[in-house]
Amino acid sequence: MPACNSPYTPKPKGYFNIAFPTKQYQLFNEPGYPYSFEYPVYAQVVRDTAFMGEKPENPWWINVDFPQFHGKVYISYKTIGAYKLEKLLNDAFNMTNKHSMKANAINDSLITTANGIHGMFFNVGGDVATANQFFLTDSTRHFLRGALYFDATPNQDSLLPVNNFLVADMKHMIETFKWK
Repeated sequence: MPACNSPYTPKPKGYFNIAFPTKQYQLFNEPGYPYSFEYPVYAQVVRDTAFMGEKPENPWWINVDFPQFHGKVYISYKTIGAYKLEKLLNDAFNMTNKHSMKANAINDSLITTANGIHGMFFNVGGDVATANQFFLTDSTRHFLRGALYFDATPNQDSLLPVNNFLVADMKHMIETFKWK
């Protein structure tokens, strides 16, 4: 066979060329929701109807779905008072730290927006299920947590271009976020 006798030449790994859409945003400001924000026109906001096989705790849990990229930002909302702020903060940090077994770094940065929103953004390095997460709060009434997941096996190298593209959208969502 000619293939068996030909010299082997290793080929570098290649990844698909991804065509990213133009950044444009629309307003999510549904009646009855305790928050509003801008999200990309190439995304869909879908009410979360199942959380680990159960009904979500409240009707304000949503997913910002990016079908073109097989990714979602899962957004959960809780009212402070029904939960203590300390518990909500601990839960947010614990959920991020669960990735420490696979992560090679966890970088956090404080969030303070012109709209008076405070919180933290987490970037988790390595082949982890969710490399980008955040929480937002006003410390008295509202607490919201978001995490970007992909419907794919975690591979930091191949997901990096899409992660970077969608992180810019997540940060835009955060910058335009308002409590009602």
